[in-house]
Amino acid sequence: MFTVLDRISWPGSPDKANEDACGASDDWAWVIDTSIFPGTEPIMNDRSDATWLARFVSERLSDLAARAYDGDGVTLLRHVMEEARTAFMARAAEERHDFLTWPVGAMTLVHRNGNMLDVWTFADTTAFVRQPDGSVLTVGEAPDLRTFESAKAAELLSASGCTPKTVNESPVFQAWLTDRRQRQKQGRGLALLGLDPAAADRLRHQSVPCEDGTVILLTSDGFSALVDLYAEMDAKGLMEAALISGLEPLAARAREIETQVDPGGKLYPRFKESDDTTAILLRA
Repeated sequence: MFTVLDRISWPGSPDKANEDACGASDDWAWVIDTSIFPGTEPIMNDRSDATWLARFVSERLSDLAARAYDGDGVTLLRHVMEEARTAFMARAAEERHDFLTWPVGAMTLVHRNGNMLDVWTFADTTAFVRQPDGSVLTVGEAPDLRTFESAKAAELLSASGCTPKTVNESPVFQAWLTDRRQRQKQGRGLALLGLDPAAADRLRHQSVPCEDGTVILLTSDGFSALVDLYAEMDAKGLMEAALISGLEPLAARAREIETQVDPGGKLYPRFKESDDTTAILLRA
């Protein structure tokens, strides 16, 4: 069973909905980071359908994970995604049955099975796993995806003349995002959490040691940016800081970099000035 040591979830801006979520139940834990195509009007939530998806999945995992599926994360997530699709389609008008406007997301789901930890990942959320000897493993695709996304952000910021705060309104960004969503619809892009249950079959899976005393930090990319974008510290330093001082000072440092050190995205090219910042710290 996991003990929750700390958790945090901050919206990227007080003017926008927080589209992240995290949680834990028995031997399961998760972090979720969702998004929606810019300008899409919400139907499931007053502010954002991405917020609805993150909360829906987190709540259903809390209800189902600890009492079903025998450690099968793929089947569990497929079931929850089927429920999300059914709920969304029951409310959406016919013209909204369009993949482009559906909420999607990244996610890391972990399950402790004896002295092993199963980690299932959609896209760029991360599991940092600190072994009892102090060594730290980074599990997930976030570092490689960050390299690609930062390069693309630099390209689109230059082409549009925008800043991270305004780039998602630009035609070049929306054209790129539309193309990416279309490739995902055709099964050629990243598998994502969302309303397509078949995506569960393309979850990344990895198993790592998890003896008693192992500490696990699950993060959205807005939090892992301290390591994989801002290079403020390495994974081991991040875990040590989280254990010593908690998660809030780390989230605050990310905000300081984004809003004071590099709001224009010159040092750290990105698609948002400040992203939603979510993490949950657990001990096995």
